[in-house]
Amino acid sequence: MFIVEDHPERLQFSMQVDDVFELQDEPVGLGMIAEDPEPRPAYVTATFRRRLHQVAFRERVIRAYAERCALCRLRHQELLDAAHITPDSDAEGEPLISNGVALCKLHHAAFDRFFFAIRPDYVIEVRPSVLRESDGPMLVVGLQQIHGQQIHLPRRPIHLPDPARLERRYEQFRQAAG
Repeated sequence: MFIVEDHPERLQFSMQVDDVFELQDEPVGLGMIAEDPEPRPAYVTATFRRRLHQVAFRERVIRAYAERCALCRLRHQELLDAAHITPDSDAEGEPLISNGVALCKLHHAAFDRFFFAIRPDYVIEVRPSVLRESDGPMLVVGLQQIHGQQIHLPRRPIHLPDPARLERRYEQFRQAAG
């Protein structure tokens, strides 16, 4: 349903009902009409939970790592994230700097999906199956070459990644890597 006209002075508005599935014999997909190769606008109203502490957590972690990825040293702020060692959804996933690592978006996604782990001695271990893969330069430079390297650490000892959290995460990595 779309509002197509608004007349506030008369306290009226006009609406149009648009059932995409009624306009075609077989549904092609939400927002598509069989005869029309261009997608149509489609909207949904959603409710979501927002982590209010996330913005401050990101700023503190990235500042602790001198505004660069702990693995590749990328310095573009818009491409940096604060990755949780113990996930935010976990009861012990507090928004502490010692529970975070500044990672670029590629390394954050790979860390979350156990492509690699950071051991308690701060050395990176890449999953053996990823080390055996042959793909392209991003795989080689972005993941395979970081194996065995130590992460770039914050200067202040209080900001170092918590070894106990890294140990638990490393155990999960080993189980996931099989």
